[in-house]
Amino acid sequence: MKDIAKRFPENPLLSPSDILPSHKDLQVACLLNPGVFRYNDKIWMIVRVGERPEQKSDTISFPVLTTAGVEVIEISKNDTELDVKDARVINYKGVDYLTTLSHLRLVCSDDGRKFHEPEGYSLLVGQNSLESFGIEDCRVTFIDGIYYLTYTAVSDNGVGVGLRSTVDWKNFQSHGMILPPHNKDCAIFEEKINGQFYALHRPSSVEIGGNYIWITSSSDGIHWGNHQCILKTRKGFWDSERIGAGASPIKTAQGWLSIYHGANHDHQYCLGAFLMELENPSKVIARTEKPIMVPTEQYELSGFFGNVVFTNGHIVNTEGDTVTIYYGASDEFVCGAEFSIKEIFSLLQYC
Repeated sequence: MKDIAKRFPENPLLSPSDILPSHKDLQVACLLNPGVFRYNDKIWMIVRVGERPEQKSDTISFPVLTTAGVEVIEISKNDTELDVKDARVINYKGVDYLTTLSHLRLVCSDDGRKFHEPEGYSLLVGQNSLESFGIEDCRVTFIDGIYYLTYTAVSDNGVGVGLRSTVDWKNFQSHGMILPPHNKDCAIFEEKINGQFYALHRPSSVEIGGNYIWITSSSDGIHWGNHQCILKTRKGFWDSERIGAGASPIKTAQGWLSIYHGANHDHQYCLGAFLMELENPSKVIARTEKPIMVPTEQYELSGFFGNVVFTNGHIVNTEGDTVTIYYGASDEFVCGAEFSIKEIFSLLQYC
């Protein structure tokens, strides 16, 4: 299937070997799904770094955060209560664990292509029992001089949305879990609408309902309400099993344009787009029928978890027609691609 992405010839921009592990007992297994923002005249990414111990032939080992620090759990592969069918999740004695422990790492670039870790900036890690399995997939929103970081907080209690804020990327304020389990893929709009914060998010249901995109509003950006479901999966389409928001929606004259991910029954992740009304973003007015990006390159097809393109970060060229999307490829690499906004609009089908 042909898509409209203009992939960077430099891809992958970052690979696991480009990042040093955060702990002496761990190795960087994968880089995933960066949040993206401008700061100090540079383009920055806050990358999800997944780490785990070196694996042995006869055991499965994985890290978790405890009050004492990082603890490595090791289980024999012959244990009948161990289920390792998924590369991302281990089930042991009926309890789910992640195969990797994720934290967030800052990298920056002058040209948006070559990234490096600057000195003087700390990595962001889980801080409490609600983040004991790590923090993931950060989305960054800049409003009124403050950067808001929404991220997935994972623990044995479930998967929810955490929030931290900063003005200088060195000092952070934690606002705790703003959306409880099971919820993720939270992207705050980069502008208040009628004095209110707005955000997209993705609660999940395994029995009634599904993995749909919702919208919510807030007077302070911390306490959220007025939740409404605005976009659902489509049977027989590329986004038939689950969907979730990408980065902050892009404001255009025609409405709020959101890039989102969708997955099918075979766990192939593609990207699409939908459009919301400017003054009433709870109303979706258009959606792409076909994906705008499909895993096609080798680094998108093969990796830690292959056949995946997934984004929660982009940079909009305000003087032109281009949006640069930074994305995770096969749950292992960080890549970039450019899109024409006009071309995305040409694929939208209005309700």
